Amino acid sequence: MNNFLIGDFEGPLDLLLHLVKKSEMNISELSLIDITEQYINFIKTMEEMNLDIASEYLVTAAELIEMKSRSLLPKPPKENDEDELELDPEEELKRRLLEYQKYKSSVESFRTLENVRGNFYTKSPEKKEIYTEEKVENDGSVTAYDLLSALQKLLERKEYSKPLNTKITKKELSVADRVVKIREVLKKEKRIEFLSLFEELTKEYVVVTFLSILEMAKNKEILLSQDSNFGTIILERVD
Repeated sequence: MNNFLIGDFEGPLDLLLHLVKKSEMNISELSLIDITEQYINFIKTMEEMNLDIASEYLVTAAELIEMKSRSLLPKPPKENDEDELELDPEEELKRRLLEYQKYKSSVESFRTLENVRGNFYTKSPEKKEIYTEEKVENDGSVTAYDLLSALQKLLERKEYSKPLNTKITKKELSVADRVVKIREVLKKEKRIEFLSLFEELTKEYVVVTFLSILEMAKNKEILLSQDSNFGTIILERVD
């Protein structure tokens, strides 16, 4: 019991239930004298440690002492039937402990279910259109997903993931500069294939070129079209 402090319990009944379990007693066989002595000793130990004792613990201690005193005194003879209806304090204590034990067991069961439920994650349903209908162009035929899919196929064909056996020199790239270059290409040819703009397959070049195309489509400088699903994507200059 010395390993426990008053703050470890949720109230007097919680402490009493712990004492019952520690004594390996059945609540129905509870000895009021023994449980009272254990309870009072625990309260005294807490006071000696200068720990604050909640008033409810002290009230229960007084009730237990009163019950113990009454149980030790000889019982007066019963004068009428009303005395037979008087509730035995010890039986009342047992009833309260049994009810609290059921309550605590229920709480533990719910806590276990809560922990199990915590392993599952749910997501509110959303409309698929928020992922499929957002367009980066103004003719409604090619989505950002289509562009990414086409680019991914190009990279797979070129084995982009393998290291190059060439000396790589770092070259500063910007979206603004790349947009200018694409405009120059479109001045010569009004329509070009999307993948033809990826002359280099370095990470920086691919990312900057892709962002430049998205920027131009957003600003309605180009139209993006596709003859069929998974077909060639065409960029067309908007005059």
